[in-house]
Amino acid sequence: MTETGWTNYIVAFAVFFASHMVLVRPPVRPLLVRALTPAGFTLCYSVLSLAILWWLIVAARDAPYVEIWAWSPWQNWVPLIAMVPFCVILAFGVGVPNPFSFGGMRNDRFDAARPGLVKWVRHPVLVALLIWSVAHLVPNGNLAHVILFGAFAVFSLLGMKMIDKRRQREMGPDWQRLVRAMNEAQGAHDVDWLSLLVRGLLAAITYVVLAGLHPYLIGVDPFA
Repeated sequence: MTETGWTNYIVAFAVFFASHMVLVRPPVRPLLVRALTPAGFTLCYSVLSLAILWWLIVAARDAPYVEIWAWSPWQNWVPLIAMVPFCVILAFGVGVPNPFSFGGMRNDRFDAARPGLVKWVRHPVLVALLIWSVAHLVPNGNLAHVILFGAFAVFSLLGMKMIDKRRQREMGPDWQRLVRAMNEAQGAHDVDWLSLLVRGLLAAITYVVLAGLHPYLIGVDPFA
């Protein structure tokens, strides 16, 4: 059982990182985009990534327990609190114009004078991943989870640097120009209150749904 648990964990880890290294790079990605369309590729890749992530988290849960640090009740509060900014960043940072990272939509409509959350968080998905991984590392002080969440934290930090370099190369002088204009933006006077309300509600709903599904998908009640 011990050997099987570690094997499943290692295989899940390998598949996760292979999917993120192979499927998003030439020559595989262009072929998939042509076959599925850009929107279809994004949808299929997102679903596949979430499925593999779920497998990896469950594999870490079922791996042999090797304690690195002891658990204390206060540690459970760290992810419960940290998941609030996690949900807010995703709700306000995904699906909006953002030429600097992935997860954006209609990037050609990006207005550096009204950058929204992108002004402070250029890579909302990776920042959310960093918050999620560090927060969940605190109450999970066993070897499998330390490796898992520690790797995701490093992955998110390195990912931001890699994407910045790639986008600078792709966008040329426009990248620096947009970053400078965005940093100098004083904030828009015409606030879209409807969008603010909708995305705020989406953040709250996301938190409730994730907390509610956690016992069923992961096997751990975050409020227990």
